[in-house]
Amino acid sequence: MALETLSPDWEFDRLDDGSQKIHAEVQLKNYGKFLEEYTSQLKRIEDALDDSVGDVWDFSLDPIALKLLPYEQSSLLELIKTENKVLNKVITVYAALCCEIKKLKYEAETKFYNGLLFYGEGATDSSMVEGDCQIQMGRFVSFLQELSCFVTRCYEVVVNVVHQLAVLYTSNKNAPKIIETSGVHFQAMYEHLGELLTVLITLDEIIDNHATLKDHWTMYKRLLKSVHHNPSKFGIQEDKLKPFEKLLLKLECQLLEGMIFQACIEQQFDSLNGGVSVSKNSAFAEEFAHTLRTAFANVEAKLGEPSEIDQRDKYVGICGLFVLHFQIFRTVDKKFYKSLLDVCKKVPAITLTGNIIWFADNFLIQKIPAAAKLVDKKSIHSVKTQRENFLQQRAQSLTKDMQSYYVFVSSWMTKMESILSKEQRMTKFSEDLSNRCNVFIQGFLYAYSLSTIVKTTMNLYMSMQKPMTKTSVKALCRLVELLKAIEHMFYRRSMVVADSVTHITQHLQYQALHSISVAKKRVISDKKYSEQRLDVLSALVLAENTLNGPSTKQRRLIVSLALSVGTQMKTFKDEELIPLQLVLKKLDLISELTERVRAQCDCCFLYWHRAVFPIYLDDVYENAVDSARLHYMFSALRDCVPAMMHARHLESYEVLLECYDKEIMEVLNEHLLDKLCKEIEKDLRLSVHTHLKLDDRNPFRVGMKDLAHFFFLNPIRFFNRFIDIKAYVTHYLDKTFYNLTTVALHDWATYSEMRNLATQRYGLSMTEAHLPSQTLEQGLDVLEIMRNIHVFVSRYLYNLNNQIFIERTSNNKHLNTINIRHIANSIRTHGTGIMNTTVNFTYQFLRKKFYIFSQFMYDEHIKSRLIKDIRFFREVKDQNDHKYPFERADKFNRGIRKLGITPDGQSYLDQFRQLISQIGNAMGYVRMIRSGGLHCCSSAIRFVPDLEDIVNFEELVKEEGLSEETRKAARQLDSVLSDLTRNFAEGTEYFKMLVDVFAPEFRSPKNMHLRNFYIIVPPLTVNFVEHSISCKEKLNKKNKSGAAFTDDGFAMGVAYILKLLDQYQEFDSLHWFQSVREKYVKEIRAVAKQQNVQSTNQDEKLLQTMNLTHKRLEVCLQEFELLYFSLSSARIFFRADKTAAEESQEKKEKEEESGKASNGDLSNSTPTEPVVK
Repeated sequence: MALETLSPDWEFDRLDDGSQKIHAEVQLKNYGKFLEEYTSQLKRIEDALDDSVGDVWDFSLDPIALKLLPYEQSSLLELIKTENKVLNKVITVYAALCCEIKKLKYEAETKFYNGLLFYGEGATDSSMVEGDCQIQMGRFVSFLQELSCFVTRCYEVVVNVVHQLAVLYTSNKNAPKIIETSGVHFQAMYEHLGELLTVLITLDEIIDNHATLKDHWTMYKRLLKSVHHNPSKFGIQEDKLKPFEKLLLKLECQLLEGMIFQACIEQQFDSLNGGVSVSKNSAFAEEFAHTLRTAFANVEAKLGEPSEIDQRDKYVGICGLFVLHFQIFRTVDKKFYKSLLDVCKKVPAITLTGNIIWFADNFLIQKIPAAAKLVDKKSIHSVKTQRENFLQQRAQSLTKDMQSYYVFVSSWMTKMESILSKEQRMTKFSEDLSNRCNVFIQGFLYAYSLSTIVKTTMNLYMSMQKPMTKTSVKALCRLVELLKAIEHMFYRRSMVVADSVTHITQHLQYQALHSISVAKKRVISDKKYSEQRLDVLSALVLAENTLNGPSTKQRRLIVSLALSVGTQMKTFKDEELIPLQLVLKKLDLISELTERVRAQCDCCFLYWHRAVFPIYLDDVYENAVDSARLHYMFSALRDCVPAMMHARHLESYEVLLECYDKEIMEVLNEHLLDKLCKEIEKDLRLSVHTHLKLDDRNPFRVGMKDLAHFFFLNPIRFFNRFIDIKAYVTHYLDKTFYNLTTVALHDWATYSEMRNLATQRYGLSMTEAHLPSQTLEQGLDVLEIMRNIHVFVSRYLYNLNNQIFIERTSNNKHLNTINIRHIANSIRTHGTGIMNTTVNFTYQFLRKKFYIFSQFMYDEHIKSRLIKDIRFFREVKDQNDHKYPFERADKFNRGIRKLGITPDGQSYLDQFRQLISQIGNAMGYVRMIRSGGLHCCSSAIRFVPDLEDIVNFEELVKEEGLSEETRKAARQLDSVLSDLTRNFAEGTEYFKMLVDVFAPEFRSPKNMHLRNFYIIVPPLTVNFVEHSISCKEKLNKKNKSGAAFTDDGFAMGVAYILKLLDQYQEFDSLHWFQSVREKYVKEIRAVAKQQNVQSTNQDEKLLQTMNLTHKRLEVCLQEFELLYFSLSSARIFFRADKTAAEESQEKKEKEEESGKASNGDLSNSTPTEPVVK
């Protein structure tokens, strides 16, 4: 092959010793090795940069992308070089025109189609205000001007192409013949011309279907009229208005009246000054018709077949060319016209771009009315009915098609994976390459078929305004997913595909070169040289030279033009020509594989059908099992973004993108994410509350959806964000649980359980709410308690040992507690001044309570009984070993019930006990205030390094000679530190103050009736123990109202009142708790004795009764002991070791000592006044 093209000087070295072949193989091996190393290196880079967060790829965000499209460095003039100068010129002209058409087509597809299609989008009717339409059109006029220039350019190119062809195929005998054209058919030229006409047809269709554009245009013209009447108001010079109006009129005539294509074909093709004659050129007319028929025969054979590639687009071009032929030559081939119409039965509609659909029958009838009359009405009508039938059949077969394509594409993907992951065998290299080539082409063909089905069906439904069934929508969405799956497959394996494509193109070029060299030898061997034969030879050499290089568009174009000349005079046998054409077709496909795949898999049209998205999401939600397909759909939805960037009617295309993004996200939230959140929350709630038997949750009856699949999805990439379904639902649940826990703190346990369940069942990593699982750290505020102290002491129970208050009852599931930390936090919030205020409030409260206390003690019934009891004790104390008899106290407790009972069954003694408990609670609260104060001080003072040695900051500042402000600040710091230290070291003795303030009144002779208090304590304790036991028993019952496990307020109250009355000694003289202990121990022993006797008699029932009695006695004894310990503890607070006389003596001695020490200086010895004077 390489030897064939060597210059004649080397002819002598015909003896091939095979050395060159060996050398070539070595080089190839080295090159292959280099490529492998380079590939693996790139793969490592790719892995390092791999952002495997999402499955959806976004070509625009690839850190490294592979562009497989070879780029042509040489110009056409450099490429087309043969000895035959005339042929060079012909091929160069035609190649240049084809390249120009390709450029125009690319510009139309990217810029103009999209600019027109997206006009008016991104602004909803509700958001549009008066004048917005005109502003949009104002922005758009420059775009229309650009379009006008573009269309004019297209017209010029069309005329030029027709002229260039007409000159070559001239019927004028006198005109010089450029090259012999008897067997030459430049098929490529007509194809390209068809493409350009298709562009013009498409522009017409877009504008024709664009009602918004036309409405806005009308409004804009009206606006101009009003500007015309008063230009100065709008700040416009009048002389500029006229040209602008003319321009608008020109634009309207050229673009907006649906005449773009018509104006093109109605141009003057004959040169007026005796130049090129077109309409009278019979040879050209014949050639034109012949090429059209050939092209149509090729297209028709493939239309609707599985191997169809781009025949539909070519068919549009052929229709355009047919109308152009009619326009120029005014002849109609009736048979050909009918064949063109018959295609409509097979292909009822063709999508030109986006949502623009084109009906060939309408086009042909409208553009060639003369020919339409020749065809009978019935066949025209049958085309329309065929279209409706097509839609019905398509709707019925969609699901079936979808299933079969599902199988096809899946098996193709498997084949791709297996063929690409296999090592290439050097022995069967060409076979491997052919296999790969076929698999790639198969993938592309599937993509084309899928794309055609989806676009045609959706656009037909839209165009004919027929409703789609949900089943059809779901099936179409599945096909879109398959389309994207094919694209993803090529993209995912792009490294291997890139490697293979270069080898496959080389292999195909080799095959083409081989068949061309065979033909060339045949031409050379025939010694009869003629001009035509030389043309053929030059063309074949040109084709060979061009094929020896990268497979660029330009080179392939030149090859096809060269072969149009090179295949005349039967240079190729039929069995050679068909394989060559097939190879060249494959070469076309493989060279542009990635671009073509991307174009076919582009789902930009979905923008116009985004109404199906909610239905699709509902389907995904219902069938959560294959939720991963969401990635494909989002990739498809994102395809229209590059197209949107060409929108020109808004301030910036960003506005349109934002609007689209917002719309899609709203639909996603409404139809999937929010539904998912609600469903998950509902499921968690029902699971946690299964004990409530809410509704039937049997999966066999009500079915079951496993929504956990959504949480295994990788985040979906859309625009500049990742949609992480798992994170979204987690955030929703976290927020809901947190907010609801804050509203009802008692539900914290339920929500923790739901959190754990969410983690176990759905794998959600929930955030701990960190709301306290009992009450807020602040607890009830000191200020609140202070204002409502009467409510507080009755609603809360005091625990002496833990220094904690517990709510008596609550409507919630949990009881509030208040401890030192809460009080300390409150003091820190409000400042230490609040402590004294609290004690003042407590003092006011105690005053009221002591008034009731005094009244009770003064009551005749009570007083007389107490005096009687005191007298009785005095009489019997010697016989009773100075112990107050239990029976007497019990009798008092029972006897008092005869005086009357409140509606809720409480005796006067019960109420008196409660009063004492409340007084005790108030004292407990004061104690807690003091502890809280110390706690607060200690947490504040922990920053002072050494309490014993605190430096004086003011003096230090003076020494340094700092400013007055600093000195003030230092003085302030010193005073704060000294306050803290003093408070921390001493703390105010509030109990002493509260004793001192009430004691004189209690002990005064006018309150003699209070002196009987100590004798009522025994019956009070009996009453308290009964109450305590009943409260503790309620803890184990279902109805827990009235249950309690602590009430040390009573002990506190008794200790405080005994102190006030200075009756500790009197009470101790009763030896009451010893008496109680003896009584119970005695009874317990008696019961135990009886049990021993009964156990021998084996009377079961009696034994059970005995056991219960034994247990009850032990419980009573235990309660009395607990009360005794609490009372003993409480008495310590009030210095029970000293009587009032001893305390006053001690006070006097202290005062005398301090008087001597200060030598009469009383400034430091003022006795602490109680706050509560």
